[in-house]
Amino acid sequence: MTAAAIRRLILTNFRSYHAAQIELGRAGPVVLTGANGAGKTNLLEAVSMLSPGRGLRNARLGDLDRRRAGDETDTGWAVAATIETRRGPVRVGTGRDAAGGERRAVRIDGEAARGQAALGEVVGVIWLTPQMDRLFIEGPSARRRFLDRLVLGLDPAHAERVGAYEHAMRERSRLLRPMDQGGQADPAWLDALEDGMATRGVAVAAARRDAVERLDEACAAAEGPFPRARLNLFGTVEAWLDELPALAAEDRFRAALRESRSADAPTGGATVGPHRSDLAVTHAEKGVPAGGLSTGEQKALLISIVLAQARVQIDSRGRAPILLLDEVVAHLDASRRAALFEEILALDLQAWLTGTEAALFAGLSGQAQFFGVRDAVVTPVRH
Repeated sequence: MTAAAIRRLILTNFRSYHAAQIELGRAGPVVLTGANGAGKTNLLEAVSMLSPGRGLRNARLGDLDRRRAGDETDTGWAVAATIETRRGPVRVGTGRDAAGGERRAVRIDGEAARGQAALGEVVGVIWLTPQMDRLFIEGPSARRRFLDRLVLGLDPAHAERVGAYEHAMRERSRLLRPMDQGGQADPAWLDALEDGMATRGVAVAAARRDAVERLDEACAAAEGPFPRARLNLFGTVEAWLDELPALAAEDRFRAALRESRSADAPTGGATVGPHRSDLAVTHAEKGVPAGGLSTGEQKALLISIVLAQARVQIDSRGRAPILLLDEVVAHLDASRRAALFEEILALDLQAWLTGTEAALFAGLSGQAQFFGVRDAVVTPVRH
C-alpha cells in the first residue's frame, strides 16, 4: 500500500491567501500551528478542494475567492498540488474561473477533466472540524454529508450521482409548483425526471448502504482507547433494498414519486428518497446513541469512524486517504492523543493537523513536518 501524499501545494487567491506554496519533502503527517485566524483552516480547506464536492466548509465556489476590504474584484481562485500516488506523481489543479460563475474547473496532469469525479480517482480526502462537534445532535442533512464524504473514498463517482439526483429533484419541484395553483405540469417531462431520480437515488442509497455495512464491521473490529461505534442507515429506499433487487426498488421509487406529485407540489422536494435518509451512530459498549453522549465522547466516536474509514479504504482500494484534523488534538487527553498519533503513523496516513500550541504535537516530533502559520504566511519550523 502506498499512501497518497501531497508533495507540493499551491494556493492562488484562495480565502486569505493571495499566493502560497508549501513544499513537503516526504510523506507523513503535517502539523500547522498558529494563532486563531492565522489561516490554518483555510489551508485545510484548500486541501479538501482536491477532492470532489464543496470542501470542508461546504462553501459556494465564489465564497472561496480572496476578498479584501473595499475590493469587490472577482478574481477566481485556484488550488494546485503534486500528489504522490501508486502510479507516481500526479499533478492536480482545480479552481473557479472569474468568468465562469459557479463552474469548477479540474485538470489532471495538465489535461482538462470532464468532472470532479476525476479528483476522487487520484486521492481521497476526509476531515473532522469543530463545526462537526454537533453532528449527532443536529438535523440529518449534516450526517448525510458526512456519510457521503466517507462513501466518496470508496466510490469516486458517488458525488456525481448525488448531484444528478438533487438536480433532478429541483427540476421536478419547479415543474410541480404550478399544480399547487391549479395549473398543469408536463407529465412526460415529470416521468423523465422521476426516472432519473429513481435510477440515481437507488444507486446513491445502495452505495451508502454498502459503505455503512463495511464501516460498521471495521468499527466493531477496532481496538484501542477510542470507543467502538455501531452504524446504521435508516431510510425508505434503503429499506426497499433490504428486500428487493435494485431494479425492483427503482420501480417502487418511480411509483412512489408519481403518487406523491400532488402532495409534493406545495412543499417542494419529494416525500420519499435518499435525501431523507439518516445515519444513526451508537456507542457499542454503552449502547447509547451518539447524541446522548458527552461532547468529548462524541468527538472520540467521530475519530473512531474516520480511522475505520481509512482502514476500509486501504483494504478496498489499496491506498490511504489524506486526513484533515482541524483543532481536534486539543480536545483529547494525553492517552488518546498518543493513540491517535500512533494510528496515523501505523496506517501511513498523510494527516494534516492544526492547533494553536506546538507542544500538543510533541508526540510527532521527528516524524511529522511542522509549519507555522501567521497572517496567511506559511513557514517551515524545525521541531
